[in-house]
Amino acid sequence: MTAKTVVQLTVPGPDGNRTVRLSNPDKIYFPERGITKREVVEYYLAVAEPMLRVLLDRPTNLKRFPDGVEGEPFFAKRVPKGAPSWVRTATVTFPSGRTAESVAPSEPAVIAWAANLGTLDFHPWPVRRADPDRPDELRIDLDPQPGTGFAEAVEVAAALREVLDEAGLIGWPKTSGGRGVHVSARIRPDWTFIEVRRAVIAIARRLTERIPDRATVAWWKEERGERVFLDYNQAARDRTIASAWSVRGLPRATVSMPATWEDLPSVQPEDFDLRTVPGLLAERGDPHAAMDIAIGGLETALDWYAADERDRGLGELPYPPEYPKMPGEPMRVQPSRARRPSPENTAE
Repeated sequence: MTAKTVVQLTVPGPDGNRTVRLSNPDKIYFPERGITKREVVEYYLAVAEPMLRVLLDRPTNLKRFPDGVEGEPFFAKRVPKGAPSWVRTATVTFPSGRTAESVAPSEPAVIAWAANLGTLDFHPWPVRRADPDRPDELRIDLDPQPGTGFAEAVEVAAALREVLDEAGLIGWPKTSGGRGVHVSARIRPDWTFIEVRRAVIAIARRLTERIPDRATVAWWKEERGERVFLDYNQAARDRTIASAWSVRGLPRATVSMPATWEDLPSVQPEDFDLRTVPGLLAERGDPHAAMDIAIGGLETALDWYAADERDRGLGELPYPPEYPKMPGEPMRVQPSRARRPSPENTAE
């Protein structure tokens, strides 16, 4: 039996150097491009500074691909066994009421350690470990449906920027690494997950009413058509999206890349991958470097939600199927399967 190769990496950090074990560094993770596990870890060390601004003290789910992108991935929502003592944790509460200790990155070595476990996508919660029940980030996932693509998501994102501005929020866009666009805004941690989700619903409704032929909040796929879906349920507790700078588990090793609003219309997801992003970062810096100081509130968006509910009868929207029934939520029934009243049960 051939002995496994192990490399010891020295990773500087705020509390001194850490030793990170890199096992099987030459294992191929992306066969299409011949990208090795070592390259993945080296990539994450190259982008660790801006990535830590995104992940710092956030409970983070690790999407692990231990056999590379052609293997079966899984989400690690709890701290993996054998984690070094310097890996910080945060206590999170799932919709079921159960709790868990989740990785809360605090230094570059934590990112490298997770990458050695086969982590490609880092999925942070929109909260910090000091207050894990009150988000400090509002996120909107623009998900192109069949018949639409990245270009349509970019167009919808531009309209979303205007609505966020009216709500007193500053949006920061990034490519998803696939066909979509993610837009985030820093907020004060003064609201619950339910309130943040309702703010997202109100913002999304306001947007879809302006461009109904291009954007939708329809939860059921049969109602979306060839439009960009504003996935408001990504704001629900325990729902996460891949962070900025994450390598996606796709054949080209594309990266979820921060962008400026000015640059977004001229980029393509394929422009940003594991091999190109470190050079772009060194050349241009972090497009979202000022995000943490652009903090807004949800007062206006929640006023919109309240007005929609009071004046138009537009309240909650369906939660994902694994969630418990939530207050005010409509029935989770696909429209085409909804029971129609039979003639004998119809009032005269």
